[in-house]
Parts: sequence; C-alpha cells; structure tokens
Amino acid sequence: MKRDFLHVSDFTSEEIYETLELAKWVKDKFKRREKYFPFDNQSMAMIFAKPSARTRVSFETGFYRLGGHALYLGPNDIGIGKRESVADIARVLSRYNDVIMARLFEHKHILELAKYASVPVVNGLTDYNHPCQIMADILTIYEKLGSLNDLKIVYIGDGNNIVHSWLELALRIPMHFVCVCPEGFLPNQKLVDMVNEDGKSKIEISHDPYEAVKGANVIYTDVWASMGQKEEAEIRKKKFDGFQVNSNLMSATGTKPYFMHCLPAERGVEVTDEVCDSENSIIFDQAENRMHAQNAVMIKLQKDSKK
Repeated sequence: MKRDFLHVSDFTSEEIYETLELAKWVKDKFKRREKYFPFDNQSMAMIFAKPSARTRVSFETGFYRLGGHALYLGPNDIGIGKRESVADIARVLSRYNDVIMARLFEHKHILELAKYASVPVVNGLTDYNHPCQIMADILTIYEKLGSLNDLKIVYIGDGNNIVHSWLELALRIPMHFVCVCPEGFLPNQKLVDMVNEDGKSKIEISHDPYEAVKGANVIYTDVWASMGQKEEAEIRKKKFDGFQVNSNLMSATGTKPYFMHCLPAERGVEVTDEVCDSENSIIFDQAENRMHAQNAVMIKLQKDSKK
C-alpha cells in the first residue's frame, strides 16, 4: 500500500496536526544542523510542467537535507500528457524513484499520475489546488498563534487554486474563511457547497473587501494573474480595482492581522510594499516553511506507505 498527498483533505484533522508537529520537529533539527536522514539512499523525481523557484528549491533542498537525491525534470524533459502518456510516465518513474512530486497545469494529470504510480505522489501544484502551500501556511499560523482555533482567514483576490486548498482545509479544521473576489472570479462552487454541507467551518464569499476583513486574524492575497493568465493581466487589473491589500485595508480589520502571500508578489499591484514589509507580514516565514511542511508530508507518506 502507498499513500499520496494530492489534496489537503487527503489527511484527517488528526493527521494534519500530526504533520504540523512533525514539521516543527524536523525544522528544529535543521536549525540545529542535526543529522536526520529518513531518505538515505532514496531518490525523488520532480516533474515541472510549470516552473517555480520556491517549489523546486524547497523540495530539492529539503529532500537532500533528509539524505536523499532529488532529480529535476522540466517541460523539455517530460511532455506530460503530450509526448508520453501520464500512466506510462508514472509507471516508468516508479521503477527508478521512491517519491514523485509534480507541479502541473491540469489536475486530472496529478490524479492519473497517482493512480498508476507505485510510489507516493505529492502534488506540488495544479490549476485546481496547491496543498503543500496551505500546509506551509497553517504551519506558519500555528507557530505564530500557537493554535488553529477560532481563526478568521480573509483571502482577497482570484478564487484560485490557493482558495480551493483553503476550502479543503476547512473540511478538516474548523475556521471562518472568507474569499473576497470580484464577480466572475469565484472559487469552484461544488467545493464551496461541499464545505458548507459539511458544516465544520463557516464559509463566506464576499465582494466587499473593507467589510469582509473586519475581525480577521490573517489577510491573505495572491497575484491577480497566475502563470498561464498573464495575457489577461491588464484586464484583470481593471476587474480587481479596489481589491489591493494596502495599509488602509489592513487598518479596517480593527485587529492586528498577519499578512500572508504565497509569492511571488507583484508589489504595487495586489499588495503594497508597505504591507509586504510591515512587522505583521509573515510572507518569508511562509516561504521558509514550504520546505519544512513538505518534508513532514513526505516523511509521513513514507511511513504510512510501509504499513
């Protein structure tokens, strides 16, 4: 048997907390430069249909520091779903490697990869969701607040893959999550309905940033035009007028919320320099915690897959 990590909701709430504690433990070992090699003599294939600095560096460095070797496979190395079928790639790479991580465009490709791979598959991002990012996010919040209880998270921007993974988390961890977006940029309605029917969390969709942010613990944003949408950038700037995270919006919370961004940020567009560089900005803690959260996820998958 083997386990994959394709959605945040693949883990139970207990497993999420277990993974966060493991991430903190491994992070402490890294800080102390203590040797810990659970992936000694193992290799990980990293498939990148979508390039990314943070994803590559965090996975490659993290796996190396855990004793393993990570192999980068870019768009010119593997034309996933084009030059070769996803199923064949999964079966071949499983013969060479102990883990497969993939950062892809189409979500159906990560599902097919996991179906045919005989080793654990980790979702490094798809157009639908980004589970590793949200594990890093909640690890960061957990470190800062000491708890994930009674959280109000207000996300401002496009109802994209980041939002979908927050909604998946809301199926496991009770929270008040608000997605503030313009009309026409809503998150997946089926997923929103699923979370609402589950009843564990309070989910709101808003089009009024200044009203939505009141009482927030965290204000979160992302670029308005993601990779593959850059030709829409100017149109989106007009559509998202009034949705910029700036000091006025942060003040409207009535609290002292943390500011989060999954990066890279387009400073001066979706967020100002003043907010990015403020004392309540934890964007670089988030970036660092990508490595530690992902390491914990991979260690857990390895342990569970041996049972």
